[in-house]
Formats: sequence, structure tokens, C-alpha cells
Amino acid sequence: MDLDFTDDQSALRDTLRTFFEKESSTAAVRAAEPLGFDAALWRKVVDLGLAAIAVPEHLGGGGAGFVELAIAAECLGQSLAPVPLIEAAVANDLIAWLSDGGSSLPGGGSSSAGEPDARLESLTARAVAGELLATLALRPATGDLARLVPAGAVADLVAVLRGDELLLLRQPDRGPAAPGGAVHNLGALPLADCPIDMAHALVLARGPAAVRAHRRALSRWELLTGAALFGLGSKALDIGVDYVMQRKAFGVLIGTFQTIQHRLADNAIALDGARLLAYEAAWAQDEHLPTADTSATTAFLFASETAFKTASEVLHFHGGYGYTLEYDIQLYFRRAKAWSLVAGDSRAAYARLAHRVFGAAQAHAPVPAPAPAPAERAG
Repeated sequence: MDLDFTDDQSALRDTLRTFFEKESSTAAVRAAEPLGFDAALWRKVVDLGLAAIAVPEHLGGGGAGFVELAIAAECLGQSLAPVPLIEAAVANDLIAWLSDGGSSLPGGGSSSAGEPDARLESLTARAVAGELLATLALRPATGDLARLVPAGAVADLVAVLRGDELLLLRQPDRGPAAPGGAVHNLGALPLADCPIDMAHALVLARGPAAVRAHRRALSRWELLTGAALFGLGSKALDIGVDYVMQRKAFGVLIGTFQTIQHRLADNAIALDGARLLAYEAAWAQDEHLPTADTSATTAFLFASETAFKTASEVLHFHGGYGYTLEYDIQLYFRRAKAWSLVAGDSRAAYARLAHRVFGAAQAHAPVPAPAPAPAERAG
């Protein structure tokens, strides 16, 4: 594994940093609240081809990989860009892959629900081209409702797992031009509960193949969100360093206090680890390694903890100012918590991760031979 960027990847990172710094200032982030979606910025992101960068070229995409997408996610996180790039990129990858046959489905088996559907091909082409905004429901549907779908308030298409069917929903009354059904949240995310109307749904896959395809997409959302959270945390750390080198207490800069220095150093080291895990997970996806899903979940959970701890401590370094709307750190603090909570309870995720790792190890462990019975006493 070589995590050094190629020249093209370094150029991409520099370009996207410049782009998001210019187009997604904190003033623009504030202006996008409370919905958390900037339609004009989304159009520019689409024009750059970022949402389809990992889609194969023969399907109209950029033909790049998830390392490139992780770079884009990191830059998005640094600027808190109010666009659903991660959700759209994952959903575009999923529906393009399934419309193309899903030939590399993990675990084998067919993903197709039948013969290629002309409607699916048309929707896929429009999503990849940026005419439609697609997203992924992270949780299986409850009855006829997909709950708390990220970008669900502005998406035209929603990929959702219901039972043993993976569905693609067309939302006729929602989209960037007419957002609707948003669930209020302190992270200013365009979350929504999306009803399932089979009259406007296509079956993408059935049976175990549907579950595996959804798990594949979810792991890719996790690794990209982990990269975005690393970007968020690194910017929050920069804000903290700048502030403690300006703020004085008792006549001296608070940045000279050892307790603050140690906590900033701890956060910097943890963020280095979050970056390593995120790009390792992206590399594992591009290489189709069997550990890719585990790496993605690990990266997401560690980045979630690290980003929130960093933003929380930097907010506390600001004192009471940190909680006021005038200071930027509260924007990072709120999103550091909200972005990770979109996936649900982290404790349950840790439990599933432990079962996945250690349960598999126990299943393949050799069964120990029974201990010999104690010898009977003579006489």
C-alpha cells in the first residue's frame, strides 16, 4: 500500500481546495441554513463532474477511483460545503454498477432483477450527467417509509433497501428546485423521511444480492464520510491554533498554556490517524480487497470520534464565544456531531464491527480437542 498521492491526485486536491475555499465560504454555509443545500454550488460541483468521478467512462463517468473521491470529500469537509456530493457519488456508483450488470458483486451471485430496464438506463444516464440528484438511504426501510435519508429533501432518486429488495425511488415532488419534507436538525442537513410508492419505483436487485449491494454502497458512504470528517477536523484544528495564538488570559496568550498545547497536539496526532484510515479504506475499495468493508467502517467510526473531539475542544478553547453564531467553530462543532449521527448509534456500529471482525475469526478458528478425562483413582 502506497498512500502517497500521484501527481494527478495532488493536482486534484489543490484544485478542489481552491474551488471550495472560494465557493463555500462560511458566509455561504450560513446562507444555506437551515436546509443545508446550496443549489448554485451544487450545479458547479456537477459541472466539475465530481458526483460521477468514480463511474466508469463507458457509462459517462470520470473513470477514476475512490481515492480521488476521498480527496474531494476531504476538501468538502474542510469547507463544510452544503452539497450532497458524498451521497450522490455513492448512489451514482451503485445504480450505474447495477445497470451495467453488477458483475463484480461481492460474494458472487446475480444482482439483476431481470432483463436490463430501459427506464433504469435512462435514469442512470441522467443521474450520471447531473440532471437528476440521486442519494442512498442508509437504513433499510421501515414498512413503506425510508427514514432520515441523507439529502432526501433535495434528491430526485433514492436507492433504498426494503426487505430483500433494493429499490430505486423516483420522487416526483422533491428535488433541488423544490425541496420538501426536510427533518429539522442542528447539523443543517437536508434529511427527509421518504415514502415508498411502488408506482414510482424500480427493483434494482433481489435477495441476498440486494443486501450485498446495499452493504457495498454503505461502506463506500462510510469511507467518504470518514474522509470528510477528517477534513472537517483538520480545519477545526486550524481554527483552534489561530485562536489560541491571538486570545490572551492573565496577560499572556492562551496558546502558551501547556494543557492547551497538549490537547492540540493530541488532536493533531489523532487526525493523522483518521487520514491514514480514510485513504487506506479508499485504496482497499479501489483494489476490491476482502477487508474493504471493515476498513470503511473503521475509518468512519474513528474519524467521527476524532472530528467531534477536536471541534468540541476547540470550541471550549473559545470559551463562551464558541457557542455564539458569530464564530465559525460552532458550524464545525454542529456538523461534526450531525454527520456521524446520520448513520445511527455509534455504539451499535462498534458492536457490529466487532462481530464482523472477531466473529469471523472465531468461525474459522480450529476447534480445540476435548481435554482428556482425569484418571480414576486406583483402589
